[in-house]
Amino acid sequence: MMWLYVMFDLPTLTRGERAAATKFRGFLLDRGFEMAQFSVYVRFAESKEAAEAHIARIEAVLPKKGRVHIVAITDKQYANAKIFTGRKRERRPGNPEQLTFF
Repeated sequence: MMWLYVMFDLPTLTRGERAAATKFRGFLLDRGFEMAQFSVYVRFAESKEAAEAHIARIEAVLPKKGRVHIVAITDKQYANAKIFTGRKRERRPGNPEQLTFF
């Protein structure tokens, strides 16, 4: 089990650049990523293979300008994350529920 962080710095000076940045954010949200911070999105992946598939889909739609970093970490590493809102510490989100088909 892994977590994917997508961190990006996209230009937004022109109307076209803003549209590209908005489209990229929308793509991430449509693929199950959640916004951790304005330009940092996170998503759970069931396996390394699933993480690689998500990364390949992101690579296919990268904006022409800007920087995008994708970091994959294990579930155990993610469990060590310390998350704060203001000075209040939050509990980290748990793993999403998995559907089982028989």
